[in-house]
Amino acid sequence: MITLYGIPNCSSVKKARDWLDQQGISYAFHDVKKLGIDQHTIAQWMKQVSWEILVNKKGTTWRGLTDAARASVTSAAGATALMIKHPSVIKRPVLCKDKTVLVGFDANTYEDHLA
Repeated sequence: MITLYGIPNCSSVKKARDWLDQQGISYAFHDVKKLGIDQHTIAQWMKQVSWEILVNKKGTTWRGLTDAARASVTSAAGATALMIKHPSVIKRPVLCKDKTVLVGFDANTYEDHLA
């Protein structure tokens, strides 16, 4: 079972969804903005990728945070709390299949892991 986490109008998420559809790969889509994200899911992701990769420090959500909120992200715990409170700060998309976690969209990486 593949789950793709993201926001529907995000261009990277759209590319990932289009690629998966073109390959005929079925997946469940989890809208993190509407459905949120929980600590358990983030903890599972962090078994495969670091919190530094999961937190998108280049996006508008990050730039819109207060200095105090940005300063609180110095550890996995701080990053988890921020991602739960502001799921739009998660680098998108996050694709999960079994124990594989892919962050961001790259067609070659998807091909390598999903073909």
